[in-house]
Order: sequence, then structure tokens, then C-alpha cells
Amino acid sequence: MKMFGSDNNSGIHPAVIDAIIAENDRGHAVPYGEDETTKRATELIEKLMGKKANVHFTTTGTSANIIGLSGLLRPYEAVVTINSAHIRVDECNALERFNGSTILDVEGRQGKIYPEHVKPLLSAHGDHHASQPKVISISQVTEIGTMYTVEEIKNLADFAHKHDMYLHVDGARIANALEAQESTFKEMIGDTGVDLFSFGGTKNGMMIGEAIVSFVPEAKKNHIYSVKQGMQLLSKMRFISSQFIGYLEDDLYMKNAKQANDMGRYLCEELNKIDGVSVVDYQNNNMLFVKMRDEEMIRGLASKLYFYVIDEEENIIRLITSYDTTKADVDNIINTVKSL
Repeated sequence: MKMFGSDNNSGIHPAVIDAIIAENDRGHAVPYGEDETTKRATELIEKLMGKKANVHFTTTGTSANIIGLSGLLRPYEAVVTINSAHIRVDECNALERFNGSTILDVEGRQGKIYPEHVKPLLSAHGDHHASQPKVISISQVTEIGTMYTVEEIKNLADFAHKHDMYLHVDGARIANALEAQESTFKEMIGDTGVDLFSFGGTKNGMMIGEAIVSFVPEAKKNHIYSVKQGMQLLSKMRFISSQFIGYLEDDLYMKNAKQANDMGRYLCEELNKIDGVSVVDYQNNNMLFVKMRDEEMIRGLASKLYFYVIDEEENIIRLITSYDTTKADVDNIINTVKSL
């Protein structure tokens, strides 16, 4: 069976491979992102956002997050985020090492943070003994599968700007959120006032490809140098940016997200029909948290399927569908669970 541990487990969409091959067939090109392909990819992203942006392509989500944030932060400033955020839990203190800034985490609610969670930290503003909160960072989709509405993102951006702060969105699964909420990049990112956006593609059919998208003019110069310091100024940048062209043209990003989300919806529906199994948290996208009857059932499933156990005491596992997940793949899981 296919892996359901993460949408990182999937392969590369054929259209993305075709875009890389087509770029290679063009022969020589100017290096370091000065080529026409990278300029074209930047234009496509700006068109989606509905506004001018400073765009830099990177290889990983961590590099997009950390280098992007570093363009907005001085070493004595801090990022405010939820305690389960990827930059807080899964990026190995990268921000602290790379930029010297720190992360202030809050409890939040259902995987999300709201202005009331950030407000108590603002008492540190102007106190030279304390880290200065400067950026609010959120993930869309969150680490527990919840999603911010467009209105919630706008409210956070307005709150941040009112207090001389920025809003960053980690968009590793942004396409899944757009499809689930029937929204667009312009509505969810461009029009809400987001200042910095990590545009993820790897989890949705690209090979290696993320983008730092900044709408803050004064950060433009900072990003030029922090991208180089962060070892992400690739000589053959066009083989990253060409993937974005294949990914964005003909709305492939939405088609892939719809397939992943549709299979998530189907998996949820079928799992809930099985005695001893219940989907405890599902938000209409491709990430499901499933409570199994007991540890023995989890061990049996783990012998046949790759996934993550999220809560050993409560016997909760996480299943994630991908752009290449099929109905037959889901049926295989369902039949296996039934047999257990």
C-alpha cells in the first residue's frame, strides 16, 4: 500500500517533471535566478496574489520559513506562534541559530492563535530587557489539520499592523486549504494583509520547491543577502522555478489539492463506518486524526501501512492523503482496518 504518513511521501507529478525536462532542453541560461524562467515564475505568483511581491525560490519549507523570517527580524526581535508550529517544533532551532532571534510560543486554541493570545506578550514592547515581539506566524493548514478562515487571517494581519508587527503564513499545505475553503490566493493571502508567505509545493506534487513571497518593501534588500547566507541562492535556480510554472499553469496546484482532499473526505467517511474506529478531528482537507480501538489494532495496521502515532495513550494516529492517492488506495486501508 502507499504511505499515509505524510504528503511528503508521494512522488513528483508528471507535469512538474515535464517542466523540468523542458527547462533542461532550453540549454544554457543565466544563473542565480536571473534567468527568464525564474522571472516568469515570479510573475505567475504575483498574478495569483494580485499584487507585486518580492519572490525568492528555495529548496525546503524550513529554508523558506527561516530565511523569510530573517528578512523581517533583528536579532533582538521575536516571532510569536503557537506551541505546535512547525518553526517551533520541527525546525531544530534553525531561526535561533541562523538569525539570533527567538520564538515566543503560546497555547492557542485548536491549533490556531488569535489576537487575544498575542496581546499579553506586547507588554514587552519597549522593554530593553526583553525580546521584542515583531512577527506573528501561523500555519495554513495547521499542524493538527485545522484551518484559518480568510476573516481570521485578516484579523490577525490587522492586529499585527496596529502593533507595528508583521504576519507570516507558513503555507506548506496552502493549496489544500484553498480547495477546502473554496478560496483563492488573492483572497486568502493577497487581500488579507499578509506580509510574508512561505509558498509550499513539495507536499502537493513538486520535487523540491518552495518560495519566499514578501510584500514588505524594506525586506527586499534583506532577503537578497539572507538567501545567499542561507545557502539557497542556487546557481541553477531555474530548475526550481520551472517546477512552479508547471505547478501553477493550468491550475495544477488546485487539481492536486482537490484529489488529496477528496480522498481525505472519502477516507473519513469510510473509517467512520467501522466499529472500534472513529475520526476524532477532520477539517475537510487531507489530514485526518483517527482513534483506534486499542494498541493492538495500531500495531497490526503499522505492519502494513506507514503512518504516525500522535497520541499513544489515546490510540490516535494521523493519516494524510496525497495528490496521487486513489480510491483503490483508500479501499486497501479500509479493508485492512476491517480485517483487524
